[in-house]
Amino acid sequence: MEFDALRKVIAAVLGMDTDEISPEMDFVSDLGADSLDLYQIFTGVEDALGVTIPPEEVEHITTVREALELINQKM
Repeated sequence: MEFDALRKVIAAVLGMDTDEISPEMDFVSDLGADSLDLYQIFTGVEDALGVTIPPEEVEHITTVREALELINQKM
């Protein structure tokens, strides 16, 4: 469930189709996200799932899988 929510937010922020997003992808090199995109993605995830993710923890996230693991820790 969290992966689907994460993919929806990533797709909305980056203007992609959800089917294009896999856990192995790197936010910067594979998805072309910048720091503002990452902020918007995690803000969207917080709103969608009702979790709080401290910005200092987001700074270390580089892949979709790492983001998913962090989200799962917060659930």
